[in-house]
Amino acid sequence: MTQITPANHCFAFEQDFVGNWRCIPLCVRRKLDLIGMKLKLNHWLAMSQEQRQQLVDWDDKPQALESLAAHCRSLTREMADGEAKALPPASGEPWQISSAVAEHVEQAAQIRQINLNLGQWSQLNELERFALCKLARPGHDHHNLEAAFSEVLS
Repeated sequence: MTQITPANHCFAFEQDFVGNWRCIPLCVRRKLDLIGMKLKLNHWLAMSQEQRQQLVDWDDKPQALESLAAHCRSLTREMADGEAKALPPASGEPWQISSAVAEHVEQAAQIRQINLNLGQWSQLNELERFALCKLARPGHDHHNLEAAFSEVLS
């Protein structure tokens, strides 16, 4: 498990779209969850490359996140899909809790015969737990889940 900066870290399994930003990277999705903002892929794709990079690079400290919400509303206000919608900010989500492995992540690991114990989970940073929770959730295509397990547990 490596030390990464959750604010702007992109995982190796995301490398196929890093730089061109054709998908919203998990570091941005985590920040959006923290501020309670639903940014559609259409919103993201309507932004300039520079605007997308700015969101990737945005700090994730509480004060910076407060200004991120206003910034996203401003960016999206005039877009075809309308202003990004407000959601309840993430609070007490499984990825925010290091003292208990998220049940659906634990089940996904067991199905794939991957050892994931509480000690490993508690050593992951919030972005790593976020990635596993998002990729392992029911209804997701699980396309990058094995790569995510491999990357964050190595």
